Amino acid sequence: MPSLAESMDALRAIADSAPVSALASAFAANGHEFALVGGPVRDALLGRPVTDLDFTTSARPEETQRILETLSGSVWDVGRDFGTIAARVHGETVEVTTYRAEIYRDDSRKPEVTYGDTIEGDLVRRDFTINALALMLPELRLVDVSGGVEDLLAGVIRTPASPAVSFTDDPLRMLRAARFAAQLGFDVEAGTLAAMAEYADRLDIISAERIRDELVKLLSAPDPAPGIRLLVDTGLADRFLPELTALVTTQDDHGRHKDVYEHSLTVLRQAIELEIARRAPEETAPDLVLRLAALLHDIGKPATRRFERGGVTFHHHDVVGAKLAKKRLRELRFDNDTIKRVARLVELHLRFFGYSDQQWTDAAVRRYVRDAGEELERLHILTRADVTTRNRRKAERLEHAYDDIERRIAELAEAEELAAVRPELDGGQIMRLLGIPAGPLVGRAYRYLLEVRLDEGPIGAEAAEDRLRAWYAEQPEANPEANGA
Repeated sequence: MPSLAESMDALRAIADSAPVSALASAFAANGHEFALVGGPVRDALLGRPVTDLDFTTSARPEETQRILETLSGSVWDVGRDFGTIAARVHGETVEVTTYRAEIYRDDSRKPEVTYGDTIEGDLVRRDFTINALALMLPELRLVDVSGGVEDLLAGVIRTPASPAVSFTDDPLRMLRAARFAAQLGFDVEAGTLAAMAEYADRLDIISAERIRDELVKLLSAPDPAPGIRLLVDTGLADRFLPELTALVTTQDDHGRHKDVYEHSLTVLRQAIELEIARRAPEETAPDLVLRLAALLHDIGKPATRRFERGGVTFHHHDVVGAKLAKKRLRELRFDNDTIKRVARLVELHLRFFGYSDQQWTDAAVRRYVRDAGEELERLHILTRADVTTRNRRKAERLEHAYDDIERRIAELAEAEELAAVRPELDGGQIMRLLGIPAGPLVGRAYRYLLEVRLDEGPIGAEAAEDRLRAWYAEQPEANPEANGA
């Protein structure tokens, strides 16, 4: 953590920026308290980049909107019921929320909101002490009502109020504790950790969309594993991702040095390292599809575990896992594109293994590329990350094998436009050549030519026509009388 002087310099720089200075002056001129609050204050004190600007004020939402309209022509209602108004001020998007208190009733998924009158009252109701910090503006006065600065220095996550009250009021805070532990590398205080386990079933009142959003933020951390461990250890994962907890007691194929759960966390870490190493310079956003696939790639193992001849097998866990991933991500309200991509990666993650024992033909390589489609680069990363063996010789053999298959894919792609593998004849050409109308027969003919393309590479349009005629001559539709029609 930076020195106090460095931290205050960072806060002063934020306060002196054009949008913040304009906001502070406008609210002060209208007789209202105004403060930078929560994450931006925390991150400035920690020396982390400050990206979002969140403010709180004594003004009620209607007055906040009126003041913002004097500064910007772009003002909108983010959630008036929650007291939040947003605007674009000097090119920055800002959100201003009225001092508030909120609680969840036992049978409610939505908080009940009441407005407060003091910054101290607002801060006490916040999730954790490290976020219960405010910089009053324009006077540059730091308000810390619950020891948040001390907890930042100690690297501790705890609630301002008792954790029982805090997690009963808003159960989503339990997931946020896991997320902050991963993002900041902090430890959860013992009482707070115990309450996460005690009140885990309270998470059931939270909507799937809000749980999904927290999971996404957790997986976007540089190392999500500590947060995931907290979710599993406290029983929170059981409430929305029970397949993850089921991995804990599922031994790997050899039953020796790791269980499937530990293996999955290692794969996730290694996938993130490879993702960062291989991404283009302009790419900065975490690859959520890859990270979900890495975390979930083995969730089919518990359902497929069998004890055979003194060993453990997980036959078809890739196919079963893909189905489970679809089901779980759908229940968490992920979008269809993400669900499809993650499930495809889970289904394909075993396809490569065996290549090191017997090199594939060019046809097999083409099929691998065809089946992976747009997920080929992610599949490269996932397959490499899936090697967690402690046997150095085996690990090196697999690494060299994957280097080889990527080289062959690149060579075939350059020679054959592999990324767009398709037959030499399209559907229209097939219909004209065979004199047949659109229908299932055209699809069968197209698939036949695609298999020829995959097996043999480009053969040219003339050869493709000859092969198609020969194939059609053997079909029942070509000689209906001989087939009893």
